[in-house]
Amino acid sequence: MSFKHLFKAAINWTSNPNPVQSTSKFYSKSHQIKIEGKPILNISAAKAFKGDPELYNPEDLLLSSLVSCHMMSYLYVCSQNGIEVLEYSDNAEAILEVAPDGSGRFTEVHLHPKVKIANPDKIQEALDLHTKANQLCFIANSCNFPVLHNATCETA
Repeated sequence: MSFKHLFKAAINWTSNPNPVQSTSKFYSKSHQIKIEGKPILNISAAKAFKGDPELYNPEDLLLSSLVSCHMMSYLYVCSQNGIEVLEYSDNAEAILEVAPDGSGRFTEVHLHPKVKIANPDKIQEALDLHTKANQLCFIANSCNFPVLHNATCETA
C-alpha cells in the first residue's frame, strides 16, 4: 500500500516599480516562497540569468534538495544495517545545459559524500549503501537525470 503526502508552497512576486527598468523590459527575478509555519525564503534567478547573486535560486534549491534527501536516506539505511555514522559531508555539483532557445535542464548531478563511521570492518558496506540510499531518495526518484555518487568512507 502506498501513502500520499501533500506539500504546499505559495509564491509572491510584485512588479518592479522602477519605471526605467520597466521600459527596458526588465522584470525583477526576486520573489518569496512561503510554506506554512516556516520562515519565508527569499529567492531570485541565478546571477547568470540576471538574478540577485546574494539570494538562493531554484537551481541551488534543487541541488540542495538532492544532497539533503540523499543524506537522510543514507543515514536511514545505515541505521537499518547497524552502521554508526559519525560524520557526513558532501560537496555536490549539478550540470545545467541551456539551449539556444533559452530552455534548459539539469543533465546530471554528482554527489561526493564523505562519511566517517565507527567500525572499520564496515567501510565497504557503508560505501555500498549509497546505492540503496539513492534508490530510496524521494528527490532522486523524481528527477529525469542521473544522480551519480563518488563516495568516500573512513573511520574515526
